[in-house]
Amino acid sequence: MGMSAKEERARSPRDEEWPEAEKAEKLARGAALKWASGVFYRPEKLEGLGQYRSRETQRNSSIQSRLKSTVQSYLEGISAGLEQLRSAAQEVQSVCQDLGAARWALLDSADRFQGLQQMRALMAEHVQLASVVQVLPQLFSVQEMFSHTLQLLHGQHLLEAHAELMMMEHLRDDILSQLHLRGLSSAQTTVLSYFSGLQELNESLAKQLWDIVGNSLRLVREDPVLFVTAVRIIEREEKIDDTLLLEATFLPPGRPKGWKQKFYQVLRETITGAHFHAPHMDTEGPGLARHLATLQKDIVSELRVVKDLMVQCVPAHYNILSICTATYHQALTSHLQDILREDLDKQALFLLLEWALHVYRSSEMMGHPDLLPEVDVSALGPLMSPELVDQTERKYVVKVKASVLEWMQRTLEVEFKEWFREEEPETDHQGFFQSALPVIVMQMLNENIRVASLITDSLQQKVYNMALEELEAFLGRLREALVQCGKEHQKDRTVPKYYVAYLLAMLNNNLALSSSVSSLHPDTARREVPASLQAALDRTQKKACQLLLEELLLDLQPLCLQLPSRKWLSGSQLVGSMCEVIDKYAKDFSRVRKPIFTLLLTESELLVASQYLRALMQKKLVCKNEEERGQLCDRLLQDATQLRDLFCGLGLDQSQRSLEAVFAMRELICLKDPALLSLEVLGFITKYPDVSDEHVSTLLDLRGDVSKEVRHMVLEMMAQHPQVLPEGYRPIFSTILVPAPELPFCLRKGKCA
Repeated sequence: MGMSAKEERARSPRDEEWPEAEKAEKLARGAALKWASGVFYRPEKLEGLGQYRSRETQRNSSIQSRLKSTVQSYLEGISAGLEQLRSAAQEVQSVCQDLGAARWALLDSADRFQGLQQMRALMAEHVQLASVVQVLPQLFSVQEMFSHTLQLLHGQHLLEAHAELMMMEHLRDDILSQLHLRGLSSAQTTVLSYFSGLQELNESLAKQLWDIVGNSLRLVREDPVLFVTAVRIIEREEKIDDTLLLEATFLPPGRPKGWKQKFYQVLRETITGAHFHAPHMDTEGPGLARHLATLQKDIVSELRVVKDLMVQCVPAHYNILSICTATYHQALTSHLQDILREDLDKQALFLLLEWALHVYRSSEMMGHPDLLPEVDVSALGPLMSPELVDQTERKYVVKVKASVLEWMQRTLEVEFKEWFREEEPETDHQGFFQSALPVIVMQMLNENIRVASLITDSLQQKVYNMALEELEAFLGRLREALVQCGKEHQKDRTVPKYYVAYLLAMLNNNLALSSSVSSLHPDTARREVPASLQAALDRTQKKACQLLLEELLLDLQPLCLQLPSRKWLSGSQLVGSMCEVIDKYAKDFSRVRKPIFTLLLTESELLVASQYLRALMQKKLVCKNEEERGQLCDRLLQDATQLRDLFCGLGLDQSQRSLEAVFAMRELICLKDPALLSLEVLGFITKYPDVSDEHVSTLLDLRGDVSKEVRHMVLEMMAQHPQVLPEGYRPIFSTILVPAPELPFCLRKGKCA
């Protein structure tokens, strides 16, 4: 329902002033209309309109009365507040008037206040003078106190002397502090000069304290009171330092003294100076052993004193036992490093390693029952760092290597001196030749490896590797000595008299070394012989066998030079003489152990076969007819059979025989039809693939009945069937050189015929 223009004009100022009221009124009207429409939507409801009207009228009257009472109470409160504000304004105005009057009164009294300022300055001066008057008796007695304190120090009345010293220092520091607060720094120099005697007293007291600390290990046993007194004084000074540092307003001269740290320093210097600063020390084995034993005894003894006596004389927070233990540990570490800078022998190096790695932590020293469990060096680290241990082990190995080299060289010299004796080498219980060389060498190497195992596994491995290297080098020098001795023997075969016997003894020695090398390895599960060392042993064995075969060859050569000949062909006893020589050597060979004996027999048989074949191929003999070829075949059969039976009787296995080549060559010579030579030669070269064209041609010449066509056919066949040496084949013919064919005579400028 719209409002009239008059009502709109009448409400507009209020609406502009109270927009919330208009909004509330609209909401109320809307709610009322909604309620009325809901209640009177039926005609019969209009009968109760009067009741609703009277009830709402009463309700409005009640609300209006409550509003009036509320507004009335607010108005009364506002009226009381305004009254209080009027009263306060009157009081403020009165105070302002009073302040104005006081200001004018103060301005009138300004001249009088200047007189009070002078009074204040006089009062401050009076206070200072009063303070000075109070300390004047003490100031006048300072010099007397200096003398008295000095007398107390000379009489070792340290606690009383320190009490007076603290009193004088307190007096001086108090005066200096007052001067510092008032900014009178120029006067501090005068005070310091007046109290200059305190420096001398401090130095005298400190000297006595450090002398006591330096002799603390002795004093705690003889006169612990003096040591305890020194510790008490140090504790007093430490507390004064802490207090002054905590206040941090003024630090007097000479503060902080730091006497507790000086106590530790003097104690450390005393320990190190007493044991580790010797100007001249014997670093040889026995002298170093005595030095280390003395250190061990003294350190254990002194740590006992610290643990049992000194600990009771100092406060617990000093950790005196830990400090002393660490000092000994660090001093020993430096001391050992200093010793290791010297050129030590192997015994000294071994002693240091053993002492540092085993003795130091054992129950004989730092793990002594009297020191446990308070003394524990496990937290201090190793006495020697792993790097230093490795470096020392390498030095030790170098020294041992030099010693082993010297001993081995001396052993080698003694060994070859015995070769020139007028008697055979010694034999074992089985009759085999031998000498003391392998026993000496292996004992020396085994002993060094065993000794190294007492230190560390790494040192044992280093010495083991060195031992193998030196043994390999020793075998090289041994071979050189064998070669040199062989050369000397070639000049005069009577020297040495028992040359062959000593070579056989050397072979037995080499075999003994070979079987003993594996026992050197520290690990029983890994006892293989290194390849390079095994090769050196094999080379030594080969060289000794070679010298023996050369000796056999020298005795066989005069007989082989008589082959072949017409005399031999007709029935000479050359091979019988050869068998006698071979049998003689075989008897000597029986003085070596079986594997070497078999090897010597095999090589001897190969030597005899190659020499026999070489003699036949020297083109000294050509069969003139079939009868001579028959004689040659018979002679070859007899000689080869005789030699084969000899070696068979000596025990040579059939598979290792080389004399079968003589029988095969005989078949070539005995063949009656030369036309079949191609097939025979093919079988021959198949069995002996190292046969060359020259060898076959020489054999054909030996027959004396081979035409050029047959020779060409045989050689052509060989060219068509080249042979490859099978694995494990023992060459026979490749070592036999055939004389070059003689060229036909030619004129200077003509053509060859």
